[in-house]
Order: sequence, then structure tokens, then C-alpha cells
Amino acid sequence: MIRRVTSPALFPPPTYSHASVVEAGTKLAFLAGSVPLDRDGNLVGEGDPVRQAEQVIANLEVQLEEIGSDLAHVLSTDVYVVSGEPAVLSAVWEVVEASGLSVGPHSSTLLGVACLGYTGQLVEITATAAVPEEAARS
Repeated sequence: MIRRVTSPALFPPPTYSHASVVEAGTKLAFLAGSVPLDRDGNLVGEGDPVRQAEQVIANLEVQLEEIGSDLAHVLSTDVYVVSGEPAVLSAVWEVVEASGLSVGPHSSTLLGVACLGYTGQLVEITATAAVPEEAARS
């Protein structure tokens, strides 16, 4: 169903693939950005991008569970971090790498940005995922 591709002609990525290929007929889900808010809409981890990344991953897992998928079936992500500091981006990437997203490994882009939608928000992740056939039938 999913074929992960890392080209030997390119610099090898540390914990992600260059591409994810899905055969036609597979159900795909395009998820809205996962944000560091709790169920009540409160910001989690104010001022702490690592804690926010952990909450974002937890929220992403809930989004995926709702559609019958999981982190291992994520094909691609865009990881947005409010920072221009490589060390901050690296710290957030370590959270991504430690999650089930690295099982694939999925294709990903890590971006430092000026601001995100919620006051105090430092991290957001958008994702595209395959929905396993068992879940797609239900």
C-alpha cells in the first residue's frame, strides 16, 4: 500500500524518506494543522516549543485515530516552528523523530516561521495519511 523511497543519488535524509508512494485506490486523509491546544482550547506549553511539539503529536494521534489511521501511516508532514534558530528547530524535530512518525519514515519538511494562528503558538504540524483498508471499509 505505501512505498517509502529514499534515492541513493541524493544526500540521505536522517530520519525521513524523500517520497512516499501510495497505490491508486488507497483512501487518503488530508489533516488540518495539529496545534498545541488541549481539549478546552487552552495553549499547552506556553513558551516551550518542545512541550508544544509533544502536544501537537498527541493531538495528531487523536486526529488519525478518529479516521482509522495512525502515525505509522502518515505519508507526509509539514512541521512549522516559530523560530529562526536551528537549535530550536532541531529540538522540535527530535520530538517528531521520537514519535511513531519515524516508523515510516514519512516525508517531511521542517520550517522556521514568523508566527502561527493562536497567541503563543510555537508549533504546528499538517499531515497527509493513508487510511488502512480495514478502516476504509468501516
